Amino acid sequence: MDEGNFENLKVMVVDDSKTIRRTAETLLKKVGATVITAEDGFDALAKIADTKPDIIFVDIMMPRLDGYQTCALIKNNSEFKSTPVIMLSSKDGLFDKAKGRIVGSDEYLTKPFSKNELLGAIQQHVTAA
Repeated sequence: MDEGNFENLKVMVVDDSKTIRRTAETLLKKVGATVITAEDGFDALAKIADTKPDIIFVDIMMPRLDGYQTCALIKNNSEFKSTPVIMLSSKDGLFDKAKGRIVGSDEYLTKPFSKNELLGAIQQHVTAA
């Protein structure tokens, strides 16, 4: 996998865990991507319109607005419905994956995710990568 092909790519990482946000941000910055982080769904929705990310990673279990609700709101917005949304969860459950599909998520990664899983998801869903 060529790691120099993520430049000009804007990736949003939405997670209430500072550790997860920092890990993802570090991995993505190393390959040249621009990273926008958000602590929860409300924070993410406020930043999406301004930053227009190419792909969004969103944690399922978050306070106030969970990942399913956040994904549904993104996918219901005509401007962002084609933006890939990847669900992040510490549970590898069939129910969670199914529910993620229902709200329109494009993929589901189980935490802790590896660098290859993160970059692989970006390559699979963002044609520019």
